[in-house]
Amino acid sequence: MTAALLSALAMTVIVALRYFASSGFFAWLTARKRPARYAGLSRQIRMEIGWSLASAAIYGVPAGIVAWGWREHGWSRIYSGWSDLPLWWLPVSFLLYLFLHDTWFYWTHRWMHRPRPFRIAHAVHHASRPPTAWAAMSFHPIEALTGAVVIPALTLLIPIHVAVLGLVLMVMTVMGVTNHMGWEMFPRALVESRAGRWLITASHHHRHHEHYACNYGLYFRFWDHLCGTDRGLSAP
Repeated sequence: MTAALLSALAMTVIVALRYFASSGFFAWLTARKRPARYAGLSRQIRMEIGWSLASAAIYGVPAGIVAWGWREHGWSRIYSGWSDLPLWWLPVSFLLYLFLHDTWFYWTHRWMHRPRPFRIAHAVHHASRPPTAWAAMSFHPIEALTGAVVIPALTLLIPIHVAVLGLVLMVMTVMGVTNHMGWEMFPRALVESRAGRWLITASHHHRHHEHYACNYGLYFRFWDHLCGTDRGLSAP
């Protein structure tokens, strides 16, 4: 039990450091590219950092327990040998994890916009107006918990190479931050392309923070298109 607690604590620290590194870098980039973008938002940014550090613990505990269970007891379906499964499973598992995470996020996020869950929990995230690079993990503990369980749960069910899992976590982190920067860092040629019609960037997610009842996805616009909740792009 002590080892499990230490693993949970270590993972909490890792998540917090990852947050400071990623959000800090893109906040610095914003200061370079859009110097006035976060002007007057110091109080909001302090709030975002506070909620995000609380979220780091909520994300870190289940991740740390899964990591401990994998190392000590082989609980999860994480594997490390390149020949354990066919190589074609590497990209398939990567895309499958992103799709299932996106599906979970879309429906829980949409549920969070019902009046009572919004008032109790999701309003914390939408207090970031406009969102900043520090807002990617600015969640009420209830919302943080809904996000924290999905990847650990998937590792118990679906085989994934440890390196591919690291790539999934990197994509989750980078897209979580860049979608909240408040400005579009990707070229319009990509954002407005045929591929861009299915991908979420800041232009898409910023409209959600403007209008609330639309654009609920995390990585892909598939569910938004299918369910009629896609309202196109903003111009942050």
